Amino acid sequence: MKPSAASEPAAEANRRALRFAMTLSLVIGCLLLLIKWGAYLLTGSSAILSDAAESVVHVAAVAFAFYSLRLSHRPADASHLYGHTKIAFFSAGFEGAMIILAALYIIYQSIQKWIVGLHLENLGLGTLLTILAAVVNGGLGAYLLWMGKRRQSLILCANGRHVLTDVWTSLAAVVGLLLVQITGWLPWDPICGLAMAVNILVSGAGLVRSASAGLMDSADPEVGRRLTALLDRITAERNVTYHQLRHRNIGDAHWIELHLLFPEGISLAEAHRQATEIERAIETEITPCASVTTHLECRADHDQVHPDETLDAPGG
Repeated sequence: MKPSAASEPAAEANRRALRFAMTLSLVIGCLLLLIKWGAYLLTGSSAILSDAAESVVHVAAVAFAFYSLRLSHRPADASHLYGHTKIAFFSAGFEGAMIILAALYIIYQSIQKWIVGLHLENLGLGTLLTILAAVVNGGLGAYLLWMGKRRQSLILCANGRHVLTDVWTSLAAVVGLLLVQITGWLPWDPICGLAMAVNILVSGAGLVRSASAGLMDSADPEVGRRLTALLDRITAERNVTYHQLRHRNIGDAHWIELHLLFPEGISLAEAHRQATEIERAIETEITPCASVTTHLECRADHDQVHPDETLDAPGG
């Protein structure tokens, strides 16, 4: 079932909010990249270089996410009958892969600088610039994650987590620089660079896993529980049962299918009316939106009409 005409203004408002958030992320990401590279040129710190390198990857990932978000909002066409929303999983996977790539680069640079020799200067100014970048990214990441969860946008959530990963790299760089200034022991700088690399490797792997789950149509247990509880209630109210419940996340919406079994003697018009009510109840419950398809069956002769189809348990 397509979203009702009344929901179109809300959907457009949702798209505008997501596009604004992604544009803000891209602009701030570019500005912070310049600040971090300036801090590296001032200090020669491997931790700050690692932080700046992660930001290069981050800007590239945000640019792809920006494109993915716009593509995901395109309506279905002759080549993509189910729309373009699954690009969200490719975007999350790409962003996760870029995070992993940045972590590997950080590890290489930290070890290489430690072996070749360490030379640091202008640590005070470099530390202040890195702290500024961390504060700005912290606010941006929290906003993106909040907006992504509120709008049920995988692309924005992935971008928010990446921005917050950037905060950790900046904080690790700050810690390394402060320890060097306090103790005078230069190896603190690459040690903190290696520590931040391990942290963002974990974050990147998590994004790749979530993207893989979406592309493989892994069922969301929480959505399954909500659907089952809702269907148990609204079908019982109508003396209807259901089976063959299927659901999957298609990026920014849920695709839901189920079979409804009606008592013998009910008219097609009445069965269709009740099925439509059930579909609308599901669409109201599942956010941000859901596309629901129901298949109407007669309970009395189900086994004769569908001899190869077993009546599984509700929600099965």
